[in-house]
Amino acid sequence: MTTRTLRRASAAPAAVLLIEHDDHVARGLAHLSDACAVMNRIIPLSGAIPLRRRAGGFEGLANIIVSQQVSVASANAIWARAQSIFAPLSPETILAATDAAMIEAGLSRPKQRTLRAIAEAVSSGALPLDALHEKDVAEIRALLTAVKGIGPWTADIYAMFCLGHADAFAAGDLALQEAARIAFNRRKRPDEKQLLALARRWAPWRSVAARVLWAYYKVQKSREGLA
Repeated sequence: MTTRTLRRASAAPAAVLLIEHDDHVARGLAHLSDACAVMNRIIPLSGAIPLRRRAGGFEGLANIIVSQQVSVASANAIWARAQSIFAPLSPETILAATDAAMIEAGLSRPKQRTLRAIAEAVSSGALPLDALHEKDVAEIRALLTAVKGIGPWTADIYAMFCLGHADAFAAGDLALQEAARIAFNRRKRPDEKQLLALARRWAPWRSVAARVLWAYYKVQKSREGLA
């Protein structure tokens, strides 16, 4: 595979495309510009569209959990402590961790429970993290949200950035909803169901469309002095 080849996950349905390089983002942008007048208009207004890939596996999923509902600075500090206390951060070290160690890392009770539930699911084989890249969005969502404490947003973010799934889309994300409201010139912000309906036109590159909307939202908020 060259850097200009968009990889299809091995043994996967033909629709499963993985974004691994900036060239893949560029390919998605070209498709979106041709397929959607709104995307054609806002892509040039959104600045550089980042790749935004991150590590996957247990550690990648744990990082998403740890980072939720806190500031970026707090998330980074908690994550650094967790990596130090539980090194190497793995299902085994989390299952062996005491409550005191979890508290020392700065993890809230709900996050402790979720991390332990993920560790148990991975250890038992119920959550095959190493095989998720071979599955479609619906299967990924179903497997991840079957774990107590993992919601649709977490599953979608993992699919987008840890797996690089080209067609994953976090329709429950408030920033995406607000960006879509502005882009489509709507009075009301679309809810998750409405945004999913809007996003159908962006398949099979909905993950790139999400990157565009986040970038567009950041630009719009900066112009309003809110970012």
